[in-house]
Amino acid sequence: MQNMIKEAYRYASYSLGEGAPADYIPELAKADTKRLAISITDLAGRTHSVGDSQVRFTMQSISKVVLLATALRFAGFGGVFARVGVEPTGDPFNSIIRLETDSSNRPSNPMINAGAIAVTTCIPGETPGERFEHVLEYARALLDNPELDYDKEVYRSESETGDRNRALAYMMRASKVIDGAVPEHLEVYFKACSLSVNCEEISFLGAVLANNGISPRGGKMLIEPFHVKVIRSLMSTCGLYDYSGEFALRVGIPAKSGVGGGIMGAVPSRMGIGTYCPALDPKGNSLCGLRAMEYLSQALNLSLF
Repeated sequence: MQNMIKEAYRYASYSLGEGAPADYIPELAKADTKRLAISITDLAGRTHSVGDSQVRFTMQSISKVVLLATALRFAGFGGVFARVGVEPTGDPFNSIIRLETDSSNRPSNPMINAGAIAVTTCIPGETPGERFEHVLEYARALLDNPELDYDKEVYRSESETGDRNRALAYMMRASKVIDGAVPEHLEVYFKACSLSVNCEEISFLGAVLANNGISPRGGKMLIEPFHVKVIRSLMSTCGLYDYSGEFALRVGIPAKSGVGGGIMGAVPSRMGIGTYCPALDPKGNSLCGLRAMEYLSQALNLSLF
């Protein structure tokens, strides 16, 4: 396995120098685009890594998986999907147009920004801090790091520049998809996006999903099996933004990317995969991460299709 990851690293490294970090969030623009890491966690809890696997970065849209798992835990399937749909979209992850053209005014799915904001409103609490504590506590278990926290500088940067997300939230409140105070919902959402992780930790999250919600270390059920099915299905159809269809063709596993440079994959009954490189393609996916996923899928015959 270690040799296979090294070969994937070598193959992916040919794309180093291509792409650019997400500069619309100023703090993310500072990322070192020469960083590259690949990690695999098997279902016995063993993690194999190559490269900068201890470098911390923010989850960004990978946190949508954590938010969805948290919301399902509290509100159940019916409560969550009263506010958001399950259909893929060919639009960018921060698109506004769907909210106006869809007759239901609901976001298409939980893996786009509007959908994740709607999902966030399902997480209970008297204050934004209390609501985020539910997310943080669960994230610490799902990523096997009891010290996990959010990056306060990235959170500040996102809060200061997140006007498009505010527009999405206010549009949803105007159409009664969500209710409550938009600034409070966005505080929880931005903090979740700013959760600070490394490549090994996201591969562990992938392994939890691959293992039907059971922790590969300790055997505790962290996510109900039906909720795992829901999450993996949405990752398969919507997890790579408007590249999801091509990713299904080229790689063929449930996965979720984030503009922080990470990609998390879950191969059912086999392994979790994490990749990291902050240089992105125009759709917001890590270029080197995509190459690594393609190599591993072909070399290990991982595609579900």
